[in-house]
Parts: sequence; structure tokens; C-alpha cells
Amino acid sequence: MSPRTIFLSKLLGLYSVLVGLAMLAHRHASVETIQAMVHNAPVLYIAGVIAVAAGLAMVLGHNVWHGGVLPVVVTLVGWLSLIKGLLLLFVPAHAVEGCFLGGHYQLYFYLKAAIAIILGAYLTYGGFTSKSS
Repeated sequence: MSPRTIFLSKLLGLYSVLVGLAMLAHRHASVETIQAMVHNAPVLYIAGVIAVAAGLAMVLGHNVWHGGVLPVVVTLVGWLSLIKGLLLLFVPAHAVEGCFLGGHYQLYFYLKAAIAIILGAYLTYGGFTSKSS
């Protein structure tokens, strides 16, 4: 496994686990924040800029589609971050609100937190147990 894959796996994994746990610990604040964010176009724009920068960094630095599941998952996270950031930048705020961030966020809150924690646990475990080549 490449050192870059191992590093990104640890970074993304720990980030996802910690954010997922923080979401669960502060459910009301998390839901309120997302709902407020989708009604604030400048905040969506800044979130898009940050997501595009993070996504581009991962895609340019780690665009690996072979070598096992872990490198591919790390690559997919980078591409998903880039795509999400581009959507936030180019899709009108009112469409984002009704589309993938707003509307049903509260209904699927626990599912989203669980996905973040499970994905993070997989990446963290993979990153800390893989051997560098």
C-alpha cells in the first residue's frame, strides 16, 4: 500500500469518525446548522470552495483505481468531495435546499451519522493496519 493511501485513509477515517460522533453528540445543533446553511447562499458558496479545494487535492494526489478496496475508497471520497463542492458552487441555492442538503436532513440524520462513522471506522482501521510498500 502506498504511503499516500495510508495517510489519507487515516486522515479521512479519523475525520469521519470524529465528525460522525460529534453529530450524534450534538444532534440538535447539527440539524439546525445544516438547515441554516442551506438558506444562506454565501455560506453554501464558501462550503463549495472548501469542498472543491479538498476534493481537487485528493483527486490530483490520489487518483488510484486499483490495488484493493482501500485505495479505491479513498479515491471515491476525493471524487465525491469534488463533485459535492462543484454542485454547491454551480447549482442555485434554492435547488440545493430542496435537493440533497435540506428538506429531509432531519429524517435521515442517524443514517448519515452512521454512514460517516462506519466509513470512518473502515478507513481508520485500513490505514492503521496497512503496511507501506
